[in-house]
Amino acid sequence: MTERPAGFFTGTGMPDPQWWMALWPDPAQVLAAVGVSPGMNVIDLCCGDGWFTAPLSKLARKVKAIDIDAEMVEAARARLAENGGAANCEFAVANAYDLATVVQEPYDQEPYDHVFLANAFHGVPDGPRLARAVRAVLRPGGLFAVVNWYARPRETTPILGEPRGPATEQRMTLAQTIAGVEPGGLKFRNAVDVSPYHYGAVFERPS
Repeated sequence: MTERPAGFFTGTGMPDPQWWMALWPDPAQVLAAVGVSPGMNVIDLCCGDGWFTAPLSKLARKVKAIDIDAEMVEAARARLAENGGAANCEFAVANAYDLATVVQEPYDQEPYDHVFLANAFHGVPDGPRLARAVRAVLRPGGLFAVVNWYARPRETTPILGEPRGPATEQRMTLAQTIAGVEPGGLKFRNAVDVSPYHYGAVFERPS
């Protein structure tokens, strides 16, 4: 097994492609549900192998996909190429906490409208710290979407016949997610169901 990079969030990882497809058959629909709309500048934070990056590139005006794992970034880059590529998408290998530093590159001449984070917040050791990093790159009124597994026992979330997702004790209720984000300066706006096993919590940078 490949050694995980220092700073890799606890209990997060990239699943087998077959059950990724079973879980998220329409990633574009998930993106729309959590507030991504055409013409936005979007960060795909902890992008993994790019399952959401490719549809983001078709929806957004500009996408920056970031992951701490260089192998995952290359996989995301390859997935995007398989889907026709996109001139509006840039990749970076970086720690999510360092988000504000990463987006100071020439590609980023304006604040972002949306930061999208899926299947990773349950492993973040310091939620408010991450939220502060996100807040620093969002425009006033910009959105931060956290897609999390529902706080249900792992054995009750089977995909293709096997229990999947993080350990039961790592899963977060909506209230726990809100408590992990709002101290970082973002205000909870709404929550939506985005799969049978996931909710999307949407936060806003106050203006």
